[in-house]
Amino acid sequence: MSLKGKTVFITGASRGIGLAIALNAAKEGANIVVAAKTVEPHAKLEGTIYTAASQIEAAGGKALPLMVDIRDETNVIEAFAKTAEFFGGIDILVNNASAINLSSTSAIDMKRYDLMQQINQRGTFMVSKYAIPYLEKAHNPHILMLSPPLDMKEKWFAGHVAYSMAKYGMSLVVLGLAGELRPQGIAVNALWPRTTIATAAVKNLLGGDMLMNASRTPTILADAALMIFKKPAREFTGQFLIDDSFMYAEGVRNFDQYRVDPSVALAPDFFVPEESLPPTSLAAVY
Repeated sequence: MSLKGKTVFITGASRGIGLAIALNAAKEGANIVVAAKTVEPHAKLEGTIYTAASQIEAAGGKALPLMVDIRDETNVIEAFAKTAEFFGGIDILVNNASAINLSSTSAIDMKRYDLMQQINQRGTFMVSKYAIPYLEKAHNPHILMLSPPLDMKEKWFAGHVAYSMAKYGMSLVVLGLAGELRPQGIAVNALWPRTTIATAAVKNLLGGDMLMNASRTPTILADAALMIFKKPAREFTGQFLIDDSFMYAEGVRNFDQYRVDPSVALAPDFFVPEESLPPTSLAAVY
């Protein structure tokens, strides 16, 4: 099943994981909506909706860069209308946009708390809500959330309750919408990395270059996403997938290709359930 001519609406697609997914789909000739906030270059963050659009078109896809604040209901509604007018419809929605702040309950200010809830939980819900009428008209429609399995353990909340609530809120949307949209044949799934991923958030907020070197590249999630999009929507829904386990089941064996630095052991990500064992070693290769 090819993505040629399919329209993929990706939030937060100006950089990182969202852009990697966009470029993978573009290589197959997909239409990509770059739905993100960054219009002007940022001092610490690479990429804007326009630079992403240029990369997508260079990769073989068609791009529509849209400045979208997923907290703004009118903005979201208008973005879908513009997409349908420009590309004729929407086949796939990727809820990738997310905010992170790992402050403790005592330390976090409510402005930061509200931002995470508005982007991660409410934004994911609202974007999905307004995508439904378009996806109902598509052949093999998918909604994909970049959110974790619902492993409700104390250790995943203690220390950063606000962030965990916001991130698991995205996964609750998956759980509910998968059941709600099953009769319409719209697949709703979640994808999460086993290891940290080399993104600006990891470099700037979590661990700098040291953690970047212990990470996998965003390409692993992009490759996994492409496999998900090609699954029959009526048969493959309600799944909470860990990238390498899912890909291993699909026949992938070379995971070292995704390492930033093969000489460094990979760092596990948050929220990966204990019972989920890696299909290949996370130790340093040499």
